[in-house]
Amino acid sequence: MARARQGGAEGERTPKRRLLVVDDNKDAAESMSMLLEMWGHEVAFAYDGPSALETAEQWQPEAVFLDIGLPGMDGYEVAERLRELPQARDAVLIAITGYGQDGDRLRSRRAGIDHHLVKPVAPDALRSLIESLKLH
Repeated sequence: MARARQGGAEGERTPKRRLLVVDDNKDAAESMSMLLEMWGHEVAFAYDGPSALETAEQWQPEAVFLDIGLPGMDGYEVAERLRELPQARDAVLIAITGYGQDGDRLRSRRAGIDHHLVKPVAPDALRSLIESLKLH
């Protein structure tokens, strides 16, 4: 199940973005979504791969924050499938994962993921990344 929420006024520092957070840990997904909303972004979240694909198709996010260790359809497969969707193929894909080995980063690149961040991600680093994104 996915939900979309609109952020508050603090986001005047950066342009408001449509962001999708995908994590099977509901607390992590909702906490990250709340943080992104506090920065003024519109945020949807999903807890699994199929819901993420459905949400992306309907909601057309500019960037997707994607956990790799999802049950069933892992984040690599979700990324590959997002790249096939016309509504999401140009989205910036950002892995936020506990997998940080060189092989994990290589696999992310091969799956079409643009950035690979290892948990826990400092809020300042996350905000800097969002501010640096050249989104369509």
